[in-house]
Amino acid sequence: MKQLIVGLGNIGDEYADTRHNIGFTILDALVEASNVVFDVNKRYGAIAELRLKNQQLILLKPYTYMNLSGNAVRYWVQKEKIELENLLIVVDDLALPFGVLRLKTKGSDAGHNGLKHIQEVLGTINYSRLRFGIGNDFPQGKQIDFVLDSFTEEEQKRLPERIEKACEIIRSFALSGADITMNLYNNK
Repeated sequence: MKQLIVGLGNIGDEYADTRHNIGFTILDALVEASNVVFDVNKRYGAIAELRLKNQQLILLKPYTYMNLSGNAVRYWVQKEKIELENLLIVVDDLALPFGVLRLKTKGSDAGHNGLKHIQEVLGTINYSRLRFGIGNDFPQGKQIDFVLDSFTEEEQKRLPERIEKACEIIRSFALSGADITMNLYNNK
């Protein structure tokens, strides 16, 4: 069975290690641990294919910039004939404390421009998303600066373990489905 795992982020070196690019960072870690590589010359983004037992995972890092992510998601969903229950979006979340991971099978965009565009283009909120908490420790009016900044030194110490946990959740989603994965990981 094919599954599409999309890590949201922005292309360009200036965004590489920012909070807003945690989706790219997590997919990079998953690919590195699996000894596969991204093909950067695919339509709408970089693609890596990974097999987990009987599952084929298509990993996508969209090159459309965050607020147009839906174009890449729609293209690959249609091209690979992905059922929406086999779509997982990996995204940063200001509403969760740093490092908290939450898998949801549907929900609002919570003000996230990438999720907002995906929802508009797909015409539904019924797709899974893995939210990675980045916290919200910023002065009023400085949200954009915060999400486009690097993690703090203290956060960077905890980041590798949190990224590995996110990869574990993605593998569980692929092999066991959303409901079992939510029961295993969301209350921890």
